[in-house]
Amino acid sequence: MTAPVPPLTAASYENPAAGKPAPRGWPLLRLGFRPFYLGAALLGMVAVPLWVAWLLGAVPLPLTVAPVLWHAHEMLFGFAVAVIVGFLLTAGKAWTGLGTPRGSALAALALLWLAAGGLIAALAQGFGWLALGRLACGVGFVFSTIYLTKMTADWFAGKELATAMGILVMSWPLGIALGQIGQVWIDLHIGWPAVFAAAALYCALAAVAMFVGYRPPPALAPQPTGPIGLPRGELLLTLLAASCWGLYNAGYIVFLSFAPRVLMAGGHGPVPAAAIISLASWAMIFSGAIGGRIADRSGRGALMFYLCCVVGVVALLLLRQTAWAVPLSLVYGLAGGAPAGVIMALTGEAMAPQRRAFGMGVFFSLYFVLLSLGPPLAGGLYDASRDPFVPLQFAVLLFAGAALAFWLFRRLKAGALRTSAPPPAT
Repeated sequence: MTAPVPPLTAASYENPAAGKPAPRGWPLLRLGFRPFYLGAALLGMVAVPLWVAWLLGAVPLPLTVAPVLWHAHEMLFGFAVAVIVGFLLTAGKAWTGLGTPRGSALAALALLWLAAGGLIAALAQGFGWLALGRLACGVGFVFSTIYLTKMTADWFAGKELATAMGILVMSWPLGIALGQIGQVWIDLHIGWPAVFAAAALYCALAAVAMFVGYRPPPALAPQPTGPIGLPRGELLLTLLAASCWGLYNAGYIVFLSFAPRVLMAGGHGPVPAAAIISLASWAMIFSGAIGGRIADRSGRGALMFYLCCVVGVVALLLLRQTAWAVPLSLVYGLAGGAPAGVIMALTGEAMAPQRRAFGMGVFFSLYFVLLSLGPPLAGGLYDASRDPFVPLQFAVLLFAGAALAFWLFRRLKAGALRTSAPPPAT
């Protein structure tokens, strides 16, 4: 007599091995490829109206082949294959009982995705393939940024988090500074495809190092089993932290984009102007870690943030004095990079550890929105005024907005701590 077959439930579908507890966490992020599969559905929701709009003549599509042939080719060999692969990778655990990538493995996969995007761009023979490579790089960058930040917060929350975040964040200006020097040489001596190939190699090596060397912290809080989301207080704190970081970085991007033009208007050549402004990125590599260390040791991270904002803004406003361009660029880099770890450490205060994976998604969603709005608005101001110094004045406003968001975060956090504090003994 055979034993009865247990009914198929959501828990058994997630964990087909008998006797094992059901996994915890938000179902969308519980398996590594579910966001990919959901993204395919969202793409379909966007692509179909776009295609209909093209058929009605409402929008143009910059295609180099017949539109119907392009549509058929991409549906058969692009979108459909991607959805099938995503479904198989998602359903693999239910069918085989084997786990899918999570944690460091998923972060390594995101870095490999970045490497694949760089390789596609290196081999591109036209705009379409180059755009595809850049799109793949963007996806890999978003996922790797989210997971690397969460992994850092998991390890260092409550123990010199500002220092750790400062070191993590400074990898960005380090890459920019290396690119401003190394990629120009590679382009001149080998060609622009080699620039993408070199970047792809860096990402592939980083993925191997992440997969082999990373270990999760020993006392990580369990993932939540209840409703997914952030409590109202944590959500507001997360949005304020994201606003501070997004506005701060938007101001930095505007500086990188238009400060060379200010120097060129003052008589510098294009190459010397770019080299002088790149000094700020080099200075940030060191100032971020040092600033985080000072904040952790002194406990005066907020004061350091406000002072650095003032010094950085003054350096920006004086940049029209092009004879002082080199020291001003260095001062901006030292002051502008120092509070980076302090800002990113806000994520450790904003959300509970067991909700950090979801909270980081919220944080970076708003961050990328704000970061993407800054440069176009600055470009519009430049087009309207034809004065490269006007976008730098706009950058000053962005830094002021970041300071306001930081101040509101500290006020709201202080109020939450007072509310949760036990009443004094009588």
